[in-house]
Amino acid sequence: MTGESAPSPGEASSGIQQLEGYLLAQSRVREARTHAVIFADRMPWLTSAQHEEVVSLYTQDHIAMSRRALEAVVARAGELRAEYTARYELLKRRLLCAYLIALIGLGCVLLWHFPR
Repeated sequence: MTGESAPSPGEASSGIQQLEGYLLAQSRVREARTHAVIFADRMPWLTSAQHEEVVSLYTQDHIAMSRRALEAVVARAGELRAEYTARYELLKRRLLCAYLIALIGLGCVLLWHFPR
């Protein structure tokens, strides 16, 4: 034993998320490269160097496009989270007010019917 302690559940979860993100990114790169090769193969007149350059450029463009799309989704998710959080807080306040009004109303009714 080296004296190192086991990672906390939070650290382990973070590590798993990082690994998952890395594997997903690598999968997207492989997918982009596969599409790039298919695209470049449709141009049989390219030299080997040109073919590789087309594959490289196409892969980079595909990854950049995927990144922009993902960033847009993340931004929208943040907007929706903020919107729904604000709406939830408003509904909680309204419910609390309605509950207090009902409680006060019940108290008034009870005092009206059962005066001391």
